[in-house]
Amino acid sequence: MKTPVLDGITVPRDAVTGRHSSHGNPDARLPPGQRPIEGFPRFGEHLGRPAPAVPVDPVIEVRGAVTEAFDVPLANLATLPRRELSADFHCVAGWSATNLRWEGVAFETFYRSIVVPALLPDTVVTHVVFRGLDGFRSVVEIEDAMADDVLIAERLDGQPLDSDHGAPARLVSPAQYGYVSTKHLCCVEAHTAKPKEPRLAALMSLLFKVHPRARVWEEERHGSFPAWSVRPVYRALKEPLLYLCRRGSGRNRGSS
Repeated sequence: MKTPVLDGITVPRDAVTGRHSSHGNPDARLPPGQRPIEGFPRFGEHLGRPAPAVPVDPVIEVRGAVTEAFDVPLANLATLPRRELSADFHCVAGWSATNLRWEGVAFETFYRSIVVPALLPDTVVTHVVFRGLDGFRSVVEIEDAMADDVLIAERLDGQPLDSDHGAPARLVSPAQYGYVSTKHLCCVEAHTAKPKEPRLAALMSLLFKVHPRARVWEEERHGSFPAWSVRPVYRALKEPLLYLCRRGSGRNRGSS
């Protein structure tokens, strides 16, 4: 298994994860309850639908506790220091895609360079909301959002992101389950308290209540239930969701 790359420098994986490597059993190098999968599938309970259309001139809206709402043209990210990161992607359903190579801008750089100067005076941000063009959102504690390995990524394995994997840009947070890594990123909101969760149908709320931090090495899979109790449920949903996501995939519609 390749080791992570931070700012183009290869470093031992344990230096990033803080975990001991295990030789002989490849699954033992993954977080608890994770199993490797071939490739990197499109996946998500809302992803049976086609990916959203990408605007001609995409922007990232900056909203929340700022003096005035404003938009950042995605092209402006090219003016910020670039970052390359090789990391695994861990789905809450129990599969892991390994050795993915992302390129983009560290979220910490984006936040300090663009968001912080626009904050209201004496503002203490506690949470960041990331919204996608597909209507999905993730809520991330500021401590987790500012981690060294969190990116706004525009490229994957040397190519621009395709529609299946979050074009034109997405969040990448390798230390958290995949549902944190919002695709088709279009809005960043700074909040001074945890935002309220949207109302879901009773069954959906029970099955998919998110953990407030969703850290993979602590196996924070669910907001209410222990990890061991939801593992079999999520694994049972894996194949049906993969099937639905393949139907909605851009590859099945002849686009990339």
